[in-house]
Amino acid sequence: MIIERRSSERGRVKAGWLDSHHTFSFGQYYDPEWMGFGPLRVINEDRVDPGAGFAEHGHANMEILSYVLSGALSHKDSAGGGGVIRAGELQWMSAGHGVQHSEFNASDSEPVHFLQIWIQPDRVNATPAYAQRGALPPGAGWRQLASPDGADGSLVIRQDARMYTLQPAAGAVVEHALSTRRRYWLQVVRGEVEVNGRALVAGDALGYSEEGGSLSVTRRGDDAAEVLLFDLPL
Repeated sequence: MIIERRSSERGRVKAGWLDSHHTFSFGQYYDPEWMGFGPLRVINEDRVDPGAGFAEHGHANMEILSYVLSGALSHKDSAGGGGVIRAGELQWMSAGHGVQHSEFNASDSEPVHFLQIWIQPDRVNATPAYAQRGALPPGAGWRQLASPDGADGSLVIRQDARMYTLQPAAGAVVEHALSTRRRYWLQVVRGEVEVNGRALVAGDALGYSEEGGSLSVTRRGDDAAEVLLFDLPL
C-alpha cells in the first residue's frame, strides 16, 4: 500500500511567533484519518520568530527528535539535557517516565526552521535521556541519523526505527530497497524530487506499508533538495 500526503493538505497553526505545519494530528489540528504512521506519531514543520519559543512543558513516553533546517534552536530539560542545535544537527530527547523541557529560538535576530518528530518508544516509563549529533559533512547516498543500535554514528533511539537523510546530487538516481515486513515514510524536507515517477515538493510525503520493491529518488531542478526516510516496524 502506498499513501500520499501533500504539503498543502497538512494542518496549519499560525499564531504570532509560530508558524507550524502538521503532517499528522497534533494540538489544535485533529484529523482522524491522519493520526500517525505506525510508531511515527508527529512530524511538525515549525518556524519560530527570533527570541520566541515554547515555554517549559511536559512529555512522557515519547522519542522526540528535533532536526534543524536553518537557524538555531536552544533546548533545556529537567533531566539535565540542553544545548543549542544548529542547521543540519539532530537532537534526541527520550521523555521516558516524564520530563519538562523548553525550546526557544537561540537568535534574537534570525528565525529558526526545524522539524519536530515524535516516535512512540518500544518501552514505557524508562529513564529520560538526551543526546545530540552534529551536522554531517556533504556526502552522497542515504546516511543514517537515528537507529536502535547507533549504526554509522547515528543517535540511539528506543524503537526499532531508523531515520535516514538523502541530499541527492543533480542527475543522480538513488535507490533504497523496501521490505514487505516493514513500513516506510518518506518526507521531503527541501527542494523538489521525483520518487518512482511522482513529483514531490518540500512538505510532501509518501508512506509505504508491506510494499516491497525499491524507492528511486532523483532531484528535480537546480536547487538543493533533501528527503528524510523513516524505516519503521509494521
